[in-house]
Amino acid sequence: MLQSLSGNSCLRMIERNKSVWYFCFLVAAYVTYLVFGAAVFSSVELPYEDLLRQELRSLKRQFLEEHSCFSEEKLEEFLAKVLEASNYGVSVLNNATGKWNWDFTSSLFFASTVLSTTGYGHTVPLSDGGKAFCVIYSVIGIPFTLLFLTAVVQRIMVHVTRQPVLYIHTRWGYSKQLVGVIHAVTLGFVIASCFFFIPAAVFCALEDDWNFLESFYFCFISLSTIGLGDYVPGEGYSQKFRSLYKIGITFYLLLGLIAMLVVLETFCELPELKKLRKMFYTKKNKEEDRIQIVEQDQLSFSSISEQAATMRDEQKINEPFMNIPPITHSAESSTDNLSH
Repeated sequence: MLQSLSGNSCLRMIERNKSVWYFCFLVAAYVTYLVFGAAVFSSVELPYEDLLRQELRSLKRQFLEEHSCFSEEKLEEFLAKVLEASNYGVSVLNNATGKWNWDFTSSLFFASTVLSTTGYGHTVPLSDGGKAFCVIYSVIGIPFTLLFLTAVVQRIMVHVTRQPVLYIHTRWGYSKQLVGVIHAVTLGFVIASCFFFIPAAVFCALEDDWNFLESFYFCFISLSTIGLGDYVPGEGYSQKFRSLYKIGITFYLLLGLIAMLVVLETFCELPELKKLRKMFYTKKNKEEDRIQIVEQDQLSFSSISEQAATMRDEQKINEPFMNIPPITHSAESSTDNLSH
């Protein structure tokens, strides 16, 4: 008897705190996925890093043997300066002397990567004033960009997702859930083709050292705002029409980011994903719901009262200043006037 009561109480407690258990499972799954990614990256990339280190040591040793007038300390100092300049986007190579990182088009490209939080890291401010302005510019610009993207995506969603799904549902009578899923998959395929596969082929043709995989990798890393910076277009030494190319890439990144947000919002509006998200949310208490309903009722009542008062004021404004009663002539008054 006691065992059955304790078992029922445990079941009720688990049922009452179901969202908490779901959230704990979500945290454990995320940490597991994070550790899994770290293990895969380490096993795949560590041998290549070791091979590159051995190659650099061999080249350094060979250079010192062929040029005995150089000391290893002086070479280390020179290489440190070169690497420091390279981290700021400045190269000491002869074929890179005509390429400027802070002309207008390059600065426009840098500003777009800052506001979109992509941040390739290939070009960074050199001066203290530039670093301070970058902080202030980002503090204002990133929320401004979020507001801009939200407004644009909301307007696009009406014409691209909500109206087509509603039209097909009402015109042919198909299930709204089925239409939503098919529409989301179709839209995802179209966006992937227009902003990933086709641009990857274009970058593969325009960039000398990029193959299709590297071009597709750049498109995905950029539009997902990861921005690793290992591949940046328009940085080649023999790049033609570099300024125009940079402006085109800036518009591509902005439009691609909007398209990605539209696809994500379309999938988030699917009922199945809404149910999945609600599994991990905190449930509201009944008292909170009651207070929210009362506040909404008070708000609606006050708005109705304000509208009624406004209508009365408008009626008073339209009324004449004095209400003059109409003049009526009776038959008796007319007879008295004739007798006089």
